[in-house]
Amino acid sequence: MNGTQILLGVTGGIAAYRACELSRLFIKEGAMVRVVMTAAATRFVTPLSFEALTGNAVHSDIFEEGSPGEVLHIALAKWAHIALIAPATANIIGKIASGTADDLLSTVVMALPQSTPVAIAPAMNVEMWKNPILQKKLSYLTGLGKYHVISPQEGLLACGDVGRGKIAENETIVNAVKELLA
Repeated sequence: MNGTQILLGVTGGIAAYRACELSRLFIKEGAMVRVVMTAAATRFVTPLSFEALTGNAVHSDIFEEGSPGEVLHIALAKWAHIALIAPATANIIGKIASGTADDLLSTVVMALPQSTPVAIAPAMNVEMWKNPILQKKLSYLTGLGKYHVISPQEGLLACGDVGRGKIAENETIVNAVKELLA
């Protein structure tokens, strides 16, 4: 992964704390990581945590200015060799599947070159995961060939329910990203 440029999208769910360790693991493998957080994600983990771990500024505001003459969401999209959304909430999955670009992360994903793969590591309640609407959106996205789902695992969820919806283990996510880049 030496020199690989990973755009890590972090959305608002309790599993957001796991993305901190993910960024560290990627950097340990020699990758460069830039983080885009949704507003909800910043309620679970602070941007400062990711800045300290990655050595890069964290972006979360669609109206944030980039360097002079730079359009931030386009620059981030062009920079990435791969995008990873971990955790991916049902909300961001729905936005991506419908082409909605109303925050920085969804706008960056829409602007990614067609050759840039997007890995999605969902994390949500078991009933949300089983919802036929979500499953239809995931099938649609994977059918496009650009989007790759790293299935959640079964286990005890933050809400106390037990079932599929727990974000995949970090090592599983790292290995999935490596496979997509191979």
